[in-house]
Amino acid sequence: MADSPSKKKLLVLGGGPGGYPAAFEAADHGLDVTLVDQDPQPGGVCLNRGCIPSKALLHVAKLIHEAREAAEWGLKYSEPEINLDQLRSFKSGVVGKLTGGIRELCRARGVKLVQARGTFASSTSVELEHADGKRETVEFDYAIVAVGSRPAMPPIFNIGDPRVMDSTGALELPDIPGRLLVIGGGYIGLEMGSVYSALGSQVTVVEMLPQILTGADRDLVNPLQKRLAAQFAAIHVNTKVASLKATPEGIVADLQGEGVESPQTFDRVLVSVGRTPNGKGIGLEKTKARVTDRGFIEVDRNMRTADPHILAIGDVAGEPMLAHKATREAKVAIETLLGEPAMFDNVAIPAVVFTDPEIAWCGLTETQAKEQKLEVNVVRFPWAASGRAQTLGRTEGLTKLLFEPKTDRVLGVGIVGPGAGELIAEGVLAVETAAVARDLAESIHAHPTLSETIMESAEAAFAQATHVYRPKRKPAK
Repeated sequence: MADSPSKKKLLVLGGGPGGYPAAFEAADHGLDVTLVDQDPQPGGVCLNRGCIPSKALLHVAKLIHEAREAAEWGLKYSEPEINLDQLRSFKSGVVGKLTGGIRELCRARGVKLVQARGTFASSTSVELEHADGKRETVEFDYAIVAVGSRPAMPPIFNIGDPRVMDSTGALELPDIPGRLLVIGGGYIGLEMGSVYSALGSQVTVVEMLPQILTGADRDLVNPLQKRLAAQFAAIHVNTKVASLKATPEGIVADLQGEGVESPQTFDRVLVSVGRTPNGKGIGLEKTKARVTDRGFIEVDRNMRTADPHILAIGDVAGEPMLAHKATREAKVAIETLLGEPAMFDNVAIPAVVFTDPEIAWCGLTETQAKEQKLEVNVVRFPWAASGRAQTLGRTEGLTKLLFEPKTDRVLGVGIVGPGAGELIAEGVLAVETAAVARDLAESIHAHPTLSETIMESAEAAFAQATHVYRPKRKPAK
């Protein structure tokens, strides 16, 4: 696969956070690159219908909450007047600037950007269907599949009514419903629920499992759940939505859970029960690449499929379905094509929930340690002891570090609080480089900052944290 890659023709199918970085990296190394994406604007789901527009709206939601909370500090603002058209324009403007930037980078790097739907015709060719219906066949030496995923819509909820939305529909902000049902207590449901709640909707979240945000440790979720419980109309766990029915008055939901009133009527419903990889329906059966029943493309740690001409990256190449994981895989795929010693061997892929407060974690979680029966030292630093958190009026946060007992090596980091998504970068570096507690504790952190909570958590691994005193246990007699 790596013989004389320069001047070879590379086709990248999918222009998201895996596809366009792969195309750029390949072009920088002299490959003849064609980037194919079926969207009118490059950037994939993340930029057009996911990460970026949702964060723009979450920023607005945070401003609304902060304005209300400022009354406790002596600053009282009037309730906001919400102009939905202007809010949509702000969101679209952010997306437009970024997609325009990708187009310009394609031009500067000599990447041929094609808007079309691509379907494999063989291991070395794809058939492109353009928006005007024109079809053409393109030959290539290598292809990287980065076609991403789509919101899952179980048939039971697909009742053909526009008031039942997936995340894409919710981001369009069709209106501010008086009553919104969010099916699914994962990060997408909670993020979008937070947006609509701030804008004025009464939000009810229904989760089948015993807790929201199942993948995160409970001590990190608890501060968020407490805050959301005060903002949302209700959060029902261990509850199932048995059916949805469209009526003139709204969408009637049959809710099955202990103590949960049913049926209930909502103005809109957001279905956020996960995402489905797009590995099926793109002609890979005409190649040697293998696709699982769920739609994932099987790859090795070099991102190679079973077909020597085809690699796959991003959501379609397996969990976790995260944009930053796709970008890293793009680098590995191109290095593999170039014959460099590359491998996707990262041990710390950060996860961030961009609610308020944010939750972020990387490496080993405490839940995983218990499930795997691993011995770990866990230290926690409450943000109530942070001077910076006190100045922000946000003391509900927590920073947690997991260490290997004998060496004090950092195995995992978890943070809940404002800005946790930014703070987790230090944790990723610590886990990825096998740093030990003293490395973090003896690195000077600026004061007063929230990043000090990482330093003081590390101190607590082998000594007393400066701003938290824990009496030593007396030895048993």
